[in-house]
Amino acid sequence: MPLPLVAALLLAGPAEARHSHPTPGAAGIGDRLFPELGNGGYDALHYDLDVTYPTSEPAQTVNGHVTMLARATKSLSRFDLDFSGDSVASVRVNGASADFSRVRDELVITPDRALRDNSRFVVRVTFTSHSYTPDPSDPFPFGWFATRDGSVTAGQPNLSHSIYPVNDHPADKASYTVRMDVPEGTTAISNGVKLWSRTRGGRTVSTFLQRQPMASELLQLAVGALDVIQRGRQHGVQLRDAVASSHAAADEPALARTPDHLAWMESKVGRYPFDSYGVLAADQQFFYALETQTLSLHPTFLFEPPRTPAGYEPVMVHELAHQWFGDSVAPETWSDVWLNEGHASWYENEYAAEFFGEDFEAFMRAAYANGDQLRHDFGPVALPTHNDLFGLFSDNVYTGGALVLYALRQVVGDRTFREIEREWVQRNAGESRGTEDFIALASKVSHRHLTGFLRDWLYGETTPAMPGHPDWTVDPVEEATAASARGSAARRLELGFRR
Repeated sequence: MPLPLVAALLLAGPAEARHSHPTPGAAGIGDRLFPELGNGGYDALHYDLDVTYPTSEPAQTVNGHVTMLARATKSLSRFDLDFSGDSVASVRVNGASADFSRVRDELVITPDRALRDNSRFVVRVTFTSHSYTPDPSDPFPFGWFATRDGSVTAGQPNLSHSIYPVNDHPADKASYTVRMDVPEGTTAISNGVKLWSRTRGGRTVSTFLQRQPMASELLQLAVGALDVIQRGRQHGVQLRDAVASSHAAADEPALARTPDHLAWMESKVGRYPFDSYGVLAADQQFFYALETQTLSLHPTFLFEPPRTPAGYEPVMVHELAHQWFGDSVAPETWSDVWLNEGHASWYENEYAAEFFGEDFEAFMRAAYANGDQLRHDFGPVALPTHNDLFGLFSDNVYTGGALVLYALRQVVGDRTFREIEREWVQRNAGESRGTEDFIALASKVSHRHLTGFLRDWLYGETTPAMPGHPDWTVDPVEEATAASARGSAARRLELGFRR
């Protein structure tokens, strides 16, 4: 969003603001798994993110400005942004210079004048951050990391604030304008649709608009030797892929499947929620795919021999399904991550069954047998006990979450289940919602009292009986250390190749 438009929105704020004694905003949003993530006292509405890559090197220090338009939810004497990047040069609030300090991962800002409750305000931060070269022995690099020809971002769940100052929690979504300044000959692409691009004086500047709200963890800043493939429009959605130029020919058969994947998902849950979609195939060895909004991140080797369509297409559908489940409807807290991963796993496996002959019932039965073990190792499906990568994103929220949906379908029938799914993503588009919201909607749509049933499945320490399958049994729990449980989760994540 150009700065004049930000100023216009600021001036268009409430004429009358409620008065109260100004106090500091909370340094965390109150997430049980990440207590200091996010910030209290305001609601972010829009970010202008402006980054300059001085060179075409994959790993480098990047200069940036971020301008946040926000609304105070209380009278604020000071407030925080999350930021663990390299440095902050200056902060301005409503055009005036503001005091600031760095406390761990917090950028603590004290404006020249206190902010009134319900007033809109603009914060501009000048900062530096950097992309890093992943350790070749680490198959799971996250944050802002280098590829062989550039760099990409993977902020889930709590690393976007290592890239730029932001209210880094999915409960506070905002729209984005991203401006990327790169050396001529280097391609830049970000979330949403490209507004314009120009090359002058050896530099190329491109601007992208993510009009619908986005959680900070879903930001994508990709630069490098990339081919951007335009595939036209489908049902009003602009389709474009970005792939490392050296892999464009090899990866094209896989990337060309996206229009069919989109049509299949729309047949299941309704209209796609954003203006654009595509796959970003990056030339780096990382063993996951990630649903960065409108531009899902995948490694190029996923689409190349010995991988086959049966191996990569379900993964592509998994990340596409996230555009509805996890992106458009974001989790209210990180304990609600099963709403992301359980749904994406459901459609991944349903697609694999429909097009590649996988046994959907056998998948669910195996998940059921392992249910108590997963709950023992990682906690109930909707109450994860770990916030590290392999504890939070364990098989308990993937297959365990899909199993909850299977149990729900067993009770309400397929037709009502499909109605619940559509209502969830259509009614809550652009919002952040939690487990109790899903339980309430399922009960309302089905005209059944499902609260006790779904709470047992989502919060229980043991796996309930599966409706319609009295012969299904749960395997005995084997005692395991937390470390071995997370190691097992890491192996499943790598082999299953999904996030």
